Amino acid sequence: MSDTGLDDTGVRTVLRGRTMVPGVVEGEALVSPETISGWGGIDPATGTIIEARHALAGVCFTGRILVFPGAKGSSGWSGFFQSTRLLDTAPLGMIVTVTTTKAALGAVVTRIPSIADPDADPLVVLRTGDRIRLDATAGTVDLLYRA
Repeated sequence: MSDTGLDDTGVRTVLRGRTMVPGVVEGEALVSPETISGWGGIDPATGTIIEARHALAGVCFTGRILVFPGAKGSSGWSGFFQSTRLLDTAPLGMIVTVTTTKAALGAVVTRIPSIADPDADPLVVLRTGDRIRLDATAGTVDLLYRA
């Protein structure tokens, strides 16, 4: 690695966190500045955030790596995210700022690579549209392409 943090291929590890669900995925980051509600906050059939006052209302997270502060609302949060797995509308992976039981259980039942408690604020480090590699097994996030 060079002193810029880039390896020989131009990839830079930007976050290190704690594994919630192991696995490796690569895709586009969708960064939410706000927590996300499961019940009444997402439409599992479409993978869309439907909470009216949410900054990402109307935005689809299907097939993207969801970066967000955490879960809010009832304990049913995980059930709504499990429904996205069953309906094939789930996010590709999750990066959560702070571990909560809701977010951890949601990641487990959704069965997608996920990390929490990163060493830097992912809401600052990453931008929507960045191409990233989430290696939840190793607990790392690599920036492949800046949006």
